[in-house]
Amino acid sequence: MIIRFKKFTELQFIRFSYWLFLSYMIAALMWWYVALDKQNEQIANVQYGTFQTNDPALAQKAHSIQDYQSRKHKQYIGEGLTILFLFLLGAIYVYRSLQRQIRYSNQQQNFMMAVTHELKTPIAITQLNIETILKRNLEPAQQKKMLEISLSETQRLDNLCNNILLASQLDMGEYQSNTQDVDLSLIVENTLRIFNNRFPERQIKKEVEEGIQIKGESVLLQLLLNNLIDNAIKYSIATSCITVKLIQQQTHVKLSVMDEGVGVPAADKEKIFEKFYRVGAEYTRSTKGTGLGLYLCKRIAIFHKAKLEVTPNVPAGSIFTFTYLIK
Repeated sequence: MIIRFKKFTELQFIRFSYWLFLSYMIAALMWWYVALDKQNEQIANVQYGTFQTNDPALAQKAHSIQDYQSRKHKQYIGEGLTILFLFLLGAIYVYRSLQRQIRYSNQQQNFMMAVTHELKTPIAITQLNIETILKRNLEPAQQKKMLEISLSETQRLDNLCNNILLASQLDMGEYQSNTQDVDLSLIVENTLRIFNNRFPERQIKKEVEEGIQIKGESVLLQLLLNNLIDNAIKYSIATSCITVKLIQQQTHVKLSVMDEGVGVPAADKEKIFEKFYRVGAEYTRSTKGTGLGLYLCKRIAIFHKAKLEVTPNVPAGSIFTFTYLIK
């Protein structure tokens, strides 16, 4: 809590300094304009003071001075407005960059808090289960149940490590692709079988056409589906239904994961695909996650030259649709 308060104070100081500097620069620009315009008026008054009252060209000289004074006045206004526009343009760019950096820093902090929790939880559960099995004489059924829980937690830990590793490889451009013809229907069937074993209490409905093949990478496609289903499980109640649908049409293949959960707010429909982004703050959020799942799904879709979109599910929930264009 102290760390968060300290960081909040630092951010407040940065914002205060930024607005103070911006106000000072605008005030200095206005002072510059007023000083130049006043100087222009003083020069004109000095020139007026040199006139002789009996000079036959008095009117012409006065008009010339007035014309010069007017032109300089317009010049100062034009230059001032140009400088002000460029300055404000730069200030807006700097402010948006600062806000983006602050948001990214907060997301990274949330990610570190989440990933620490996500790593420690399965390790702690697995360690406790193994210690219990070793120290107590449990019935075979109890041992089996505890081993299944441990296996499920290690699979969750493995998925988390895969997400982190793949995100790093994609960001650094070091991922070695192995694109080939893959049976997407088979990938969906195998993935659903794994989730049915991991979450036997969840109702996962499938509508999968057989023999649908696309050009891609099976590991990435399975990771995409893993993250979408895992996301649907996290954000929907245990009694609701999750539907996985795979169809092929003339020009494209559509893979959809539909849930009946809380849905995605309209303001967050694009943000949820950003790296580390999660709705809400990490210390107030009850769902597990690191903010990498949907980011990876989007990157995997781009890798396959496909689209990943989220739309509302009626009456409640979300539909994540992976659309692959058939070439």
